[in-house]
Amino acid sequence: MPDKPTTASGYQPEQVRRVRATCLYFATKFGDLMDDLVVVGGLVPSLLIDQGNLPESVSPHVGTMDLDVGLTFAVITEQRYVEITERLRRAGFKPDVNEQGKATRQRWVISEPPVTVDFLIEPADANDRAGKLFDIERDFAAIIAPGLHLAFRNRHQIVIQGETILGESASRDIWVCGAGAFVVLKALAFGIRGENKDAYDLFYLIRNYGKGVGDVLSELKPLLNDPSTVKAMEFLKRDFVANNSLGPRRVAQFLYDRPDPDLEADASGFVRALLDAI
Repeated sequence: MPDKPTTASGYQPEQVRRVRATCLYFATKFGDLMDDLVVVGGLVPSLLIDQGNLPESVSPHVGTMDLDVGLTFAVITEQRYVEITERLRRAGFKPDVNEQGKATRQRWVISEPPVTVDFLIEPADANDRAGKLFDIERDFAAIIAPGLHLAFRNRHQIVIQGETILGESASRDIWVCGAGAFVVLKALAFGIRGENKDAYDLFYLIRNYGKGVGDVLSELKPLLNDPSTVKAMEFLKRDFVANNSLGPRRVAQFLYDRPDPDLEADASGFVRALLDAI
């Protein structure tokens, strides 16, 4: 799989549409298992924020190149992962391959041009490192994502409708990571890997969700005592509170491929407003 783009210009509307269509197709195949699954990652802002009803001053979210799906540990303890892999294959998904041509057990692919689905899971213990693989069975694994349990505490059921990746007209309810959990997960991700896209996703949601920062705060409040949230807030204070600090600078780098003082001040200001409200 090629590296993800580091700037917004690399995200093409057609690929974004195909990821959404894959999400809808996935939901049609996993309806009875959806309580144990939640959509996380770069598709979330466009699902939580109505992209067809944005203020004139707000640009649509650039979207994502792939679909990220979080798993509960109940999938492991109750051995439902066997059903997941069987359904993936019956639905036409197959394990993706890496640059060396080896199968990637945590990433499944469908269609051509390909759309990928990555599976994520909470660390089982303190020794599980972010980004490593959690082995579920011989041909299935999930990426370890600290804080993922919060996406099951703060989530929304969203109706997604349109055409699936196979061109079928459909409508399904899906669980989507809520605004509070999304802030935590993206702050942790940025603190760990420093990707431009993570900084942008974080800023876009805080700036545009609901009626203002207060709506983000209302979903974040019940999560504040969780150790993952405490760590995420530390990362936000470290990387976003100054206009020219790492987070705001990389938001500008993602959108414009260069520094932009006005955008950096905007990004820093919204994050500071959230932290001050907390």
